[in-house]
Amino acid sequence: MESIDDVLLDADDKMSKSVEFLHEQFAGLRTGKASPALVENVKVMYYGTPTRLREIANIATPEARLIVINSYDPNALPEIEKAILAANLGVTPMNDGRVIRVPIPELNQERRTELTKVARRMAEEARVAIRNVRRDANEHIKTLQKNSKATEDERDQSLVQIQKDTDTYIGKIDDILKAKEKDVMAV
Repeated sequence: MESIDDVLLDADDKMSKSVEFLHEQFAGLRTGKASPALVENVKVMYYGTPTRLREIANIATPEARLIVINSYDPNALPEIEKAILAANLGVTPMNDGRVIRVPIPELNQERRTELTKVARRMAEEARVAIRNVRRDANEHIKTLQKNSKATEDERDQSLVQIQKDTDTYIGKIDDILKAKEKDVMAV
C-alpha cells in the first residue's frame, strides 16, 4: 500500500464485499417461498467435475412453493438429485426423467428458529470479517506512519475514518439480519 487513501479504499472495498457475500448467503437460506437462490449454488458432480447447478441447468419457480430444474443434459438429472439431497436443504427433489421438481414445504416453528440461528451465525461471521479488515487497515496505516509516509494527524484521522466505516458496515449487516429474521419468522 502506497498511501493512506489506498488503504482506506481497499478497506472499504473489502468491507462492502463482506456485506455482498452475506447477501448471497442469505439468498440461499430457505424461508418458506421458492427461490432459485436456494439451489443455484449447489455443487453437482458433472462428468467428474464439481459444477454449480446454475451452470448446467435452468432453474425456475413457476409457483410460490415449487422450484423446477430443467437440466441442459438429461443424463445429469440423477446427479443433480443426489447433490440437492446431499446439500441438506430440507427439501426432497422429485425426478420425473425430464425435469426435477423441488417442492418447498411449509416451515414449522422449530425449523424457523433453527434458520434464525443459522442467519445469526452467518451475520456474526460477516462482522468478524469486517473487524479483520479494520485490524489489517489499522496496521497498514500505522506502518505507513512509522515509515514516514504519513503524519501522525493523517494516521489519527484515518483510524477514525476506518472505525466509522466499520460501524457503518456492521450496521448494514445488522439491518440485513433483522430483515432476514423477519422474513424467516413470517408465517
